[in-house]
Amino acid sequence: MKRLPPTDVSPKRTTSIPALMMAPCGMNCGVCGRHLRDRNPCLGCLAIDRRLNHCEVGIKVCAERNAGATFCFDCATYPCDRLRQLDLRYRTRYGMSMIENLDHIRDLGLERFMAVENTRWVCPSCGGPICVHDRHCYTCGAQYEHPGNKAG
Repeated sequence: MKRLPPTDVSPKRTTSIPALMMAPCGMNCGVCGRHLRDRNPCLGCLAIDRRLNHCEVGIKVCAERNAGATFCFDCATYPCDRLRQLDLRYRTRYGMSMIENLDHIRDLGLERFMAVENTRWVCPSCGGPICVHDRHCYTCGAQYEHPGNKAG
């Protein structure tokens, strides 16, 4: 299993995940296993055709967000309990924080944040995106270590 290089010394390769793949909850749908899979891929939480969206998280249909908020940080109750639970699960299982992502989007702007994301989740071997859920490059098949795992 390969180990990903730290972000600040990673190769200058980039993926080309568009900003449209950034979900309201702070998930980068472009690195989600449901989006990267070959059969019946999800088009992301912001897909116009909701039948092609496979996310089971209720945040995408939150009443507050549907009242005009683009991202959860636009909501008066940010971060809500639902987002905190999702964030805890993702930090624990996958080493990624949706709340941290949202704070960076709010502070940097979406374009700058996506420029970072497109270098953060890039496979050093082929330049394809690496899945946040299984640390697998769906382009070349390389497998990478979860950031919480120790080299053995």
